[in-house]
Amino acid sequence: MSAQRARLGVLISGGGSNLQALLDAAGQADFPAEVACVVSNMPTAYGLERARKAGVRAEVVDHKGFASKADFEAALHGVLADAGVQWVCLAGFMRLVSADFLKHFPGRVLNIHPSLLPAFPGLHAQRQALERGVKVAGCTVHFVDAGTDTGPIIAQAAVPVLAQDDEASLSARILAEEHRLYPLAVRLAVTGAVTLDGMRTRVDAIVTGDGAALRSPGAPK
Repeated sequence: MSAQRARLGVLISGGGSNLQALLDAAGQADFPAEVACVVSNMPTAYGLERARKAGVRAEVVDHKGFASKADFEAALHGVLADAGVQWVCLAGFMRLVSADFLKHFPGRVLNIHPSLLPAFPGLHAQRQALERGVKVAGCTVHFVDAGTDTGPIIAQAAVPVLAQDDEASLSARILAEEHRLYPLAVRLAVTGAVTLDGMRTRVDAIVTGDGAALRSPGAPK
């Protein structure tokens, strides 16, 4: 892979399907980033195996082995720094990162969340959406700040909520969009196509709809 590509560190806690989407995107010659390192706080996370199969460095930093969050994050940063990571992507990472951790990667930490933020932050977003009876749900990629799913939004994708949906079916429909949206948002971020204006972002991309979902910005055709 070209040394000119941005080096991503992907943090996971579980199966890593969004990690796989990033690995697949990074395998394309025109993608502007490579996955340099995958780190999990859970030793049994299947995403670690995904990384190894792709020939990517995979590390475990188990939060349970540290006396404090500060110690855990120091170890986490140590692994990322050793791998030369420039951008961090949270992909199902079930730990909140602190402002001190974010200082190591200013404006370069991204997260994907299964709701149309600012609606339904935190855990079980799909369940929250169904309980509130929304007619449209979706996912969001945003810059990470010290809050819970409160950072500036880079990109979103919307899907319909169907009358027969339960949490599993709605989650699956959203997840399919997550796999398309995260690589797009990473591309926009690392190429400088996204600029911050307070809590808003300005994105150099065209909004398009494909009938199944509305992605903003639109994915390349």
